[in-house]
Amino acid sequence: MNKHRMLLWLLLAGALLLGLHFLLHRTLLRLPRCTSNVQLHGRTAVVTDEEPGPTAPAHRPILGPGVLSHATKTKPVELKNGSNTGIGKATAKELAQRGARVILACRDQRRAQAAVQEITMETGTQQVIFMHLDLASLKSVRCFAETFLRTESRLDLLINNAGLAKDGRTEDSFGMIFGVNHLGHFLLTVLLLDRLKASGSGRVVTVASKGYELGKIDFECLTTHRDLAQGTSGFQVFMKYCDSKLCNVLFTYELARRLQGSGVCCYSLHPGAIKTDIGRYSSFWWQLVIKPVVFLFFVDAESGAQTTLHCALEQGMEHLSGHYFSQCAPLLDVQAKARDAAVAKKLWELSERFCGLSP
Repeated sequence: MNKHRMLLWLLLAGALLLGLHFLLHRTLLRLPRCTSNVQLHGRTAVVTDEEPGPTAPAHRPILGPGVLSHATKTKPVELKNGSNTGIGKATAKELAQRGARVILACRDQRRAQAAVQEITMETGTQQVIFMHLDLASLKSVRCFAETFLRTESRLDLLINNAGLAKDGRTEDSFGMIFGVNHLGHFLLTVLLLDRLKASGSGRVVTVASKGYELGKIDFECLTTHRDLAQGTSGFQVFMKYCDSKLCNVLFTYELARRLQGSGVCCYSLHPGAIKTDIGRYSSFWWQLVIKPVVFLFFVDAESGAQTTLHCALEQGMEHLSGHYFSQCAPLLDVQAKARDAAVAKKLWELSERFCGLSP
């Protein structure tokens, strides 16, 4: 009898959770949608994946920042990062539906090809292709840029969406989160800027996070350890992720200053609390705590792509270049540390040295 009663209570609790989940997602958690009706026929989008290569061992020798490495048709191009899963794939699909040529720039060819097939089947377009890019390798970023510039005649949109929350080291011995979330995107953007300028009205959209509010930039740690912070616990990894999101916002702020008068605009954004696999490398106990929260309060990837799409497509936003967006609208009350011109400039210059772009 007690077992039956317990089962009944469990079923009732499950039903209440499902009901609460449905109610929340139909009311409080419902995010605004991109309302732009802009079509992208003749344009191209490149989408990169946040899945890095194997973690470099901690004892790997550090390469000098000046070490350079050697390093796709004629439609306007849009670059989109993190395209084979989550927000990236949802964004790529919408861009394809609007007529864009979409290039999925990912490390994992198998997953990327699966995404290509899915988007092709759902949209009916044949203008979705895969190009290899590993943001955890500056060599790979350079190779991608060289291939892209050789094979694609123009670039209209660069959407830096990729992000991860995984500790470790990149191929170049930078902290993995710093290397993928910021430095890889920084180099990719700089290498493609001339092609963006040539389009006359290019845009750079960088997916950041509200987590920037918890972030900080420790230049001493970056210079000494080539990482945003030290420590490998779940909480410390999360804080590094927040630091990297502050890097994204500051990068956009400084990029806008440097692009004044060029015709190219840039925006950073918070996509919302989204159900993606960004935390798939987290420990079992961390996931045990966070998964119920994600189930109840996080929304799907399609909803999470809406602010990205708004920043990429909405017309008449040139005067908002450099701003941070949330829920398809600019936020004018961002924290002072996200608009610190001196810190943004210093981060840019350090990133240039790390990428071998300056002495």
